[in-house]
Amino acid sequence: MFDPSKLQMLENRLVKVFKHLRKTARRQNITCYRVYDDDIPEFPFSIELYEDHVYVAEYHRQHGMEEEEHERWLDSSLEVIAKVLETAPEKIWVKQRQRKASRQDQYEKLSFESHEMVAHEAGLSFKVNLSDYLDTGLFLDHRITRGMVKNEAAGKKVLNLFCYTGSFSVYAAAGGATRITSVDLSKTYLAWGEENMKLNGFDPAKYEFVHADVLQYLDTLPANEYDIVVLDPPTFSNSKRMKDFLDIQRDHVMILNKVLNATKPGGIVYFSNNYRRFVLETEQINATEIKDITAQTIPFDFQQKLIRKCYRITR
Repeated sequence: MFDPSKLQMLENRLVKVFKHLRKTARRQNITCYRVYDDDIPEFPFSIELYEDHVYVAEYHRQHGMEEEEHERWLDSSLEVIAKVLETAPEKIWVKQRQRKASRQDQYEKLSFESHEMVAHEAGLSFKVNLSDYLDTGLFLDHRITRGMVKNEAAGKKVLNLFCYTGSFSVYAAAGGATRITSVDLSKTYLAWGEENMKLNGFDPAKYEFVHADVLQYLDTLPANEYDIVVLDPPTFSNSKRMKDFLDIQRDHVMILNKVLNATKPGGIVYFSNNYRRFVLETEQINATEIKDITAQTIPFDFQQKLIRKCYRITR
């Protein structure tokens, strides 16, 4: 049942976290960040600011409300969000998502109306789509990791696997990488990655965008080729276009060892995934050093909220 009196809980929580996060964001010159993530069980939202727009994702759950009542609850919640975040209602975009959506599900197009904008991060520009997909095109939680890649990219060959919209590739280009190869199964996202390159004044023709099933592509990689590899796979994927079913817990040793074989001695692999119960099978990985950098790569707006692992693996 929708209890309007509970809206005060949402307002109080948003006022508190927004005040704190907005200060930090301004100090760090960050204009796109997460404000709220399922903080109160009665309001299962993820709320993100993209400059002057707000992106709200409602997590799927058994709420016991009839459709009309749910609409009333959602509209009332959005009024509170608009008020606290000082945003016009027409600049709020809402999506409903399954809590355990696989990345392949997230990629399905949701609507025919489209709202695209250019968002900015660390002096770089990215196309963001607030209306058509379950994800916007920019994973905000990897802001720090992207910066690490940029800082190490000068004069390096970089491979970006499961590249999505190529934000790591843009950072690598900005850092002065001499060669960047971006690989994904989706032509839509590869084209988006090329657009992101253009937005930042880079000629996409100077870089490689490869349409391939990453699991098969790994077998075509030459040995000792890349200085930096970014590997951010989905937890599970059984896309019709993939030859094999991917399970990151089961498959990560095989994938990492193939990736490390394609990495130069002393080269770095940044490996992350979102599987809550993930355990890295360190002993089976052909690396000279493995560092868990999860804590260092969680941004201020994802503290205590983010379930993902991140490792810096040296060949």
